[in-house]
Amino acid sequence: MGSLTLAVLLSMKHLGKSRKYLRFLRAAGPLTAVVLGTIFVKIFHPTSISLVGAIPQGLPQFSVPKEFEHIKILISTTILITGVAILESVGIAKALAAKNGYDLDSNQELFGLGVANICGSFFLSYPTTGSFSRSAVNHESGAKTGLSGFVMGIIMCCALLFLTPLFEYVPQCNLAAIVISAVIGLVDYDEAIFLWHVDKKDFLLWIITCATTLLLGIEIGVLIGVGVSLAFVIHESANPHIAVLGRLPGTTVYRNVQQYPEAYTYNGIVVVRVDAPIYFANISYIKDRLQEYEIAKAGSSRHGPEVSRVHFVIVEMAPVTYIDASAVQALKDLHQEYKSRHIQQLVHAIFDTIFNMASWIIWK
Repeated sequence: MGSLTLAVLLSMKHLGKSRKYLRFLRAAGPLTAVVLGTIFVKIFHPTSISLVGAIPQGLPQFSVPKEFEHIKILISTTILITGVAILESVGIAKALAAKNGYDLDSNQELFGLGVANICGSFFLSYPTTGSFSRSAVNHESGAKTGLSGFVMGIIMCCALLFLTPLFEYVPQCNLAAIVISAVIGLVDYDEAIFLWHVDKKDFLLWIITCATTLLLGIEIGVLIGVGVSLAFVIHESANPHIAVLGRLPGTTVYRNVQQYPEAYTYNGIVVVRVDAPIYFANISYIKDRLQEYEIAKAGSSRHGPEVSRVHFVIVEMAPVTYIDASAVQALKDLHQEYKSRHIQQLVHAIFDTIFNMASWIIWK
């Protein structure tokens, strides 16, 4: 029954998009699915189909919280729920913003969530957030502005007051089909193809998030996606890009030798550029790369006379916008090591703060 309902919904959506005079079918699809499913259950009384069941009639009562003895027990759960709610709400908001071509103000989204949760707490409501499924159904029904939420709220109040006996016979598979048909339209396959061609790591993150969401649920999928994304960011930060520079023929301009194979590199001289801030997490990686480049340069013959070892190590730090104390101390130790081996280290920096730190490394 769920598969049949899904096929009907997708057909109505397709007809609503392709035929202007049938545009109403797109918005009427979910309501049609609920009505037909309810009629089917009322007539045939199937025992193998799960139903929504009884729903309490009436609006929730207004009440002011007076007892706070459970705050200590619930504080950790509250923090987790808040984090998941923010991720889910901003995630679906960004997806809809990208699909419809408008800008999203995340601060405004969070402000709206805060107001909704404060007001809802006086009516014993569940934590309020932007639901993937509900937002997708709302979007696929043709909603364009926030006024749809106001209309939805009025209809919901009327339904709770007068229509709850009818909802008892709504098949759950019909509701699942409504959600599936709505969410299918939010899957951006072109974005996946774009990520595959541009950045395989982002494509892997896309696959992991989609797979875990399908298998484990939206909340866990979003959390795993955020966790993997943070792991990628930490890995990139701890392993910054370092380029070996060479002089372009006929100029005094130095560029990455991997991008400009014709660039000259001189025996006995290592010129490298660090393309990231330097701090405690990546300083060991930077030191290891400098030592590797030093060994590789000794005896190489790209340009200039043959030499047996490196005499100069020049570090271009123009892209470096920040150095912490741990990195300063590590670079100072590296400078002392070079000095003991009669290797001169030169540091070129642009920003005043970085220049002062580099001077301290060399002269102190």
